[in-house]
Amino acid sequence: MKLDAGLVFMSDTRTNSGVDNISTFRKMHTFCKPGDRFITIMTAGNLATTQTVMSTLAERNKAPEDRNPTILSAPSMFRVAQIIGELLRETIRERELTGLNAETTFNATLIVGGQINGMEPRLFMIYPEGNFIEASDDTPFFQIGETKYGRPILVRGFQPDMSFESATKLLMVSFDSTMAANLSVALPLDMLILPKDRFEPLQQRRIAADDPYFSKISTGWSDALRAAFYSLPDYVIE
Repeated sequence: MKLDAGLVFMSDTRTNSGVDNISTFRKMHTFCKPGDRFITIMTAGNLATTQTVMSTLAERNKAPEDRNPTILSAPSMFRVAQIIGELLRETIRERELTGLNAETTFNATLIVGGQINGMEPRLFMIYPEGNFIEASDDTPFFQIGETKYGRPILVRGFQPDMSFESATKLLMVSFDSTMAANLSVALPLDMLILPKDRFEPLQQRRIAADDPYFSKISTGWSDALRAAFYSLPDYVIE
């Protein structure tokens, strides 16, 4: 989510390949160069593909002079998105050539956001083909994975000048609505708030199943929806 004040990220941790194979894996990854840049990547799709992409990016950053291109030396966030998109496309192509011949078996989608010193914060969504789009005033937030249940909450509640606290609450409501309708999304959630021109998180934390604030949000949202429904004019059958 791109706000006037910076960027806010939230992801769940559930992965599954059927109801009998459900696991917890981190889908939010960060890369930083203190005082110069902070980059966050969130993943959805084939777990082997996304782990390969993340591991390759991390390996390049260990010895960038030998493993270019590295996102920690890229001149802009646009170039960061290009590097990650190219790597994603190559990873999927290699797996398709050596594995099952299924069009979407190895597909993955990424959200990449961050800021490089001297430039504005930027947010991108990267498709399996390696191409990407950037967040704008018309499209100020991106979703990947299971999007349909939580999207109406974001569309109706988002304001670019909202505070980080309000944005966090909005994202929690969106995730709660998704989890109520889809078992493939579940707690714990990972959250990161990146203020503009700070280059380090204002807050980065995991929201567990026993988190008291999230519990209040979940219960309060359900009660509010019920109250709103019964406050509407009654339909009369004549």
